Amino acid sequence: MPRYMVIERFRSGSSAAVYARFAEKGRMLPDGLAYLDSWLSRQDDTCFQLMEADVPETFDKWVGHWNDLVDFEIVELKEKPTGSIHV
Repeated sequence: MPRYMVIERFRSGSSAAVYARFAEKGRMLPDGLAYLDSWLSRQDDTCFQLMEADVPETFDKWVGHWNDLVDFEIVELKEKPTGSIHV
């Protein structure tokens, strides 16, 4: 299943509302979208989520639950390179 890095930028002043909605409703992931891990910025205004999706369109429903509070950037990831990397 393809992996994606989801970058969520909380709109100004919306952090508390994001956490309240998450506490009340959870992630609200549709079928075909899987949460793997996440990290927060030091400023607590950006969340980086590693996710898997059957097809990219699966994100549409999920983003619809949050786009009043969060701006999204969704980046499809490639596999890690194998062998040595020369810089």
